[in-house]
Amino acid sequence: MIPSPLTGSPAGQVLSILQRQGAVTIKDLETGLGVTATAVRQQITGLLADGYIAQQTERMGRGRPKHVYTLTPRGRSLFPHHYDEFTNSLLREILLSEGPAKVQELLGRMGQRMAAQYERQLVGLSSGERAAKLTELLNAKGILAEVTFESDGIVFHEYNCPYYELARENRAICDMEEDMIAQVVQQNVELVACSLDGHHGCRFKIENNA
Repeated sequence: MIPSPLTGSPAGQVLSILQRQGAVTIKDLETGLGVTATAVRQQITGLLADGYIAQQTERMGRGRPKHVYTLTPRGRSLFPHHYDEFTNSLLREILLSEGPAKVQELLGRMGQRMAAQYERQLVGLSSGERAAKLTELLNAKGILAEVTFESDGIVFHEYNCPYYELARENRAICDMEEDMIAQVVQQNVELVACSLDGHHGCRFKIENNA
């Protein structure tokens, strides 16, 4: 979900694909949007001019170089982030006055409260169904998320970290999100890839015992 005026627009759809997939080509966007290359290029031109995306050239072998497109910081800022300067400052003060353990305790309680907000919509569901439902609830808030089912468990993807700036200062935020997902799906959860480490989004591995 992207705020107005791009919500639901072709440009907004392009940005959503870039947020989910990272670097993409014109062909990728054609396939993802189901439109012609000409239509894609029209949107790309506008987004480049507005500074929402950047173009890079990739050379592979002796073939012609190809252009790939990625979100710029300005483009990423269009997606919701669940933090503000007050929250950032508050956590910083707690860290300085009370120490890391107190921050960890506070964030743990916050994760529990967030999970409790979803619980009434998840009653009677299996772990896999809970994970899938959680992606729906997060997407409704503008957090791009999806779940994939693999032979050794479930992988929960978040493509735009809702607390990115906070997490850069205190990675206990990552633990909070991990704990929240674990409580929602009622299984052990492990953060296996994090956007703070240069990965495209965050990935959480969920044990599938149900």
